[in-house]
Amino acid sequence: MGAFLACMITRDDLLGDAVREESAALTPFMPSEADGYGVGFYQAGEVLHRKRPQVIREPVSFSAVIEDIKSQVAIAHVREATVGDGRADNTQPFRMRQWLFGHVGSLAGQDQLHESIERELPDFLRRNMRGQTDSELLFHVVLSFLHESSQLDVVDVAHGAVVSALRKATETIDRHAAAVGAVPSSLTLALTNGRQLYAMQRGWPLAYVERTGIPKRDSDRPGEKRPSMLEVRYVAIASCRPDVCPEGYTTLADGDILCVDRDLRVSRNSAPS
Repeated sequence: MGAFLACMITRDDLLGDAVREESAALTPFMPSEADGYGVGFYQAGEVLHRKRPQVIREPVSFSAVIEDIKSQVAIAHVREATVGDGRADNTQPFRMRQWLFGHVGSLAGQDQLHESIERELPDFLRRNMRGQTDSELLFHVVLSFLHESSQLDVVDVAHGAVVSALRKATETIDRHAAAVGAVPSSLTLALTNGRQLYAMQRGWPLAYVERTGIPKRDSDRPGEKRPSMLEVRYVAIASCRPDVCPEGYTTLADGDILCVDRDLRVSRNSAPS
């Protein structure tokens, strides 16, 4: 299952500060042990990864995962393996061109469904898959619908196109699951192209917070002067647990999709009735 944190911030140099600020609220939702972790982020127009695909016999904080990264957008993921071995190719977040993706949950009946779902993907997306996980498969199903709408490589993709791709991906997974009598899948996820950020709750809780300003912390460097409040805005989106929400966060309803544009305006698309 694991946990993920997606963050979009106005100042790339304060990403680590923002994540440290959220650590106390998010620590109760972190696994006690992990099968690795990873973070995806953007620098100078490049999509970058940092992964540690190995067993860790202690809790992992998102602050430790992100550490000194400077980026305006990042997705961090702590893994509790359910499908796939411990290689880096099975460690989230996943990347394809400018897109990054994180997921908590599982595709019900994935052993029966993986091949049939994969066969529906365009050839270039099948060739891009490197690992064994249901999460990577879900990512490529979403990408297939962005490709179908000619939005896969658009710099400023339309919110509606991404929402549609996420809804169609959900319908596709549900259709395959129903064919073999499987229960609905847990598809809670985060997706970004570096300029916009999206998150969907489906079967596992998700919550978000909008912040303005970060309190000054004592500097490790004597003589450094910093203001009492650092001027910055950010949105943090985190997986959590049923019936428990991080303090100060807003929960989403099942099926909700959260959209964050490049100016950090947040909108919410509710599940169809």
